[in-house]
Amino acid sequence: MYQTVIIGGGPSGSMAAVAASQHSDNVLLIEKKKGLGRKLKISGGGRCNVTNRLPYAEIIQNIPGNGKFLYSPFSIFDNESIIEFFESRGVKLKEEDHGRMFPVSNKAQDVVDTLTQTIYDQGVEVLEETQVNQIEHHEDYFTLTLNNQKQVHSRTVIISTGGTSVPQTGSTGDGYRFAESMGHTITELFPTEVPIKSPEPFIKEKRLKGLSLKDVALSVLKKNGKARITHQMDMIFTHFGISGPAALRCSQFVYKEQQKQKRQDVRMSLDVFPELNQDQLQSQIRQMVQDAPDKAVKNSLHGLVEERYLLFMLEQAEIPHDLTGHHLSNLQLQALVAQLKHFEFTVNGTLPLDKAFVTGGGVKLKELYPKTMMSKLVPGLFFSGEVLDIHGYTGGYNITSALVTGHVAGLNAGQFVPAAEEDE
Repeated sequence: MYQTVIIGGGPSGSMAAVAASQHSDNVLLIEKKKGLGRKLKISGGGRCNVTNRLPYAEIIQNIPGNGKFLYSPFSIFDNESIIEFFESRGVKLKEEDHGRMFPVSNKAQDVVDTLTQTIYDQGVEVLEETQVNQIEHHEDYFTLTLNNQKQVHSRTVIISTGGTSVPQTGSTGDGYRFAESMGHTITELFPTEVPIKSPEPFIKEKRLKGLSLKDVALSVLKKNGKARITHQMDMIFTHFGISGPAALRCSQFVYKEQQKQKRQDVRMSLDVFPELNQDQLQSQIRQMVQDAPDKAVKNSLHGLVEERYLLFMLEQAEIPHDLTGHHLSNLQLQALVAQLKHFEFTVNGTLPLDKAFVTGGGVKLKELYPKTMMSKLVPGLFFSGEVLDIHGYTGGYNITSALVTGHVAGLNAGQFVPAAEEDE
């Protein structure tokens, strides 16, 4: 009889195993693939963005999917605890832009090795390449049936199986099935932090394919044309739509707007000069044109913005390519400024879940105690990580959520005593 069995050896399950084994020498970690921490290895482009050093309130803001739920777990173990955990074990971390924390070595492997080493040092039993097929709950213990038909018994179970994004790491949605079999509700699953698709002719014709734009403001528009959300970051046009940091952050709001508007097509807007207002941009362009009145407008505006995008914008504003500065009317100038500040286009969804970095939706949070991560429905059943209905932007926020909920679940599962044993 184990004290705790953890299903899933990703960041959350690994941290749960570390925490559970502080209080119990009878912990089993089951991972269906070979090797622990597969998702950590590929995160942050193989450098592993292990957490974020922003203040609590800002971290919560960057977890638009139920981030407020984390206030309770954060009071027990937080981003500074994560930094301390790794640094005290010899993995020095450095802070980059927007509070993102990386190992000084730039090697995700160092983070994975530290977690793995701690798990083995603390006597956790690890079963790799083993799948859990079924979980049954009895009065004061659980029985898990494995793919080799072997059964294991434990007082507590932690489900840390991840979502359904990046399935090659082993996260294929098993946890949702287990949760539902125990009476839990799974909210609708959807891809987040994922590229966005567009049916626009200019996308289909690959007119802007591969074009990167720096520090633009990208917005998802509501039905009334006002912005639901705006993200100012870099983006890139692709053969199917848009990608890059700004697009990834907007993706979940495209899905939410589709649900709200009850239709496939949603409008987005792009501002390539977010730091300038219309008047400032207009006077800048007017000056450039007046400085070279005999040149074609496309030449006098050289360097204003990426050349391919400039030509595309002139077309959108219906300004002929050979028009000279002398002949540019006020109306044409205003039309160009309007396009540069508010280029609207249609999008019709995102790439599917298996192409997403993060799964939106999951185990319903109202059915858990936030201070312990234990189920309100099944005593001794705990959840942590991406299987929960919590999702953040990229930038160390999802890993922070995974490690924090993993630690809290492990800490409490490792010390949990079933009611029947308390009575004895």
